[in-house]
Amino acid sequence: MARIARAAKTKTKTKPKPSLANLVPPPRKKRPESLTSREQEILELIWAGFKNKEIGQRLKISVKTVEAHRANMMKKMRVSNTAQLLKTAIQDGTIKIR
Repeated sequence: MARIARAAKTKTKTKPKPSLANLVPPPRKKRPESLTSREQEILELIWAGFKNKEIGQRLKISVKTVEAHRANMMKKMRVSNTAQLLKTAIQDGTIKIR
C-alpha cells in the first residue's frame, strides 16, 4: 500500500508545449493542383467541343462520371464555369493551343 501512495505522489515530467509563435504553416500547393490523366483527357475533349454525353460515350464512362471529373477539375483550378476552366488551363499550359 505504501508503494501505491508513493507512486501517486511522484510527478511525471512533461515536455513544454511549443509556442504558437514558432509554428510555421505548411507550404501551400501550387495552383492548380495537378490533374489526373483522366481529367486531362476529359479537359482536352471539352476543349475539342464535345458535350458530356459525347465524352462519356467516347471514353465508355457514364455522364455522371464525366460531370464528376469536370467538377473536380473546376474545384482544383478554383473556377466556377467551363469558360474559366478552359481559360485557366490555357494560361497554365495545361492545354496547348494549336
